[in-house]
Amino acid sequence: MIVATVGALPYLILSAAMFAMGAAGLLVRRNALIMFMCVELMLNAVNLSFVTLANDLGDLGGQVAVFFVLVVAAAEVVVGLGIIVSIFRRRQGATADDLSVLKG
Repeated sequence: MIVATVGALPYLILSAAMFAMGAAGLLVRRNALIMFMCVELMLNAVNLSFVTLANDLGDLGGQVAVFFVLVVAAAEVVVGLGIIVSIFRRRQGATADDLSVLKG
């Protein structure tokens, strides 16, 4: 039985493409919810590269880093979604420029 293995390069290319899409979406879109999703896409791209390199190098350090990135991402979801929901309650169709609404 022949087993074909895939190297690290396709995963790193996918990770770079995901990060580029997230960065482009963050720069182009003005909707706060879409921007939030683009940041999450960028975090997942970094996690994919961490896991790929940890597997390629035979080290668990990258997978431990992924754990901490996921913890930070979970905290970001809690705080970020709270802010976004408070913006959308005050204004429908709010954009990132409407953050001054939260001042008082």
